Amino acid sequence: MNVDQLSKFDIDLQYGQIREERIRDMFENKTIEVKSERSWWERTGNIAVEYEYNGKPSGIAKTESDYWFHTLEKKEGEFCSLVFPVPVLKRLVDKYKATKTKQIGDGGKSKCVLLPLRELFLE
Repeated sequence: MNVDQLSKFDIDLQYGQIREERIRDMFENKTIEVKSERSWWERTGNIAVEYEYNGKPSGIAKTESDYWFHTLEKKEGEFCSLVFPVPVLKRLVDKYKATKTKQIGDGGKSKCVLLPLRELFLE
């Protein structure tokens, strides 16, 4: 390894270690909420985030967690998990609430915002 490569390696290592510490922090002295979504997300390109059930705040509107893990599943099982700091996910829900709310599940008693996965990565 030459000096330039070593220098870049040191910078990359430091960058990676900082990110590892952030992930470790998610699990220490923090609370998490985990929601799973079956194959519906694959067909629609959206994830559903509930904010009301039976006319009362629920899901993201009621959580006291620090992080929200949204696990996407396929027929074979777990595919991946998206991790949101709760304040970030709340902002996204507020942004899309007026145009992307649907009543789904349990006889249409759940109000959810359908967050378009493609747009989430353009934020």
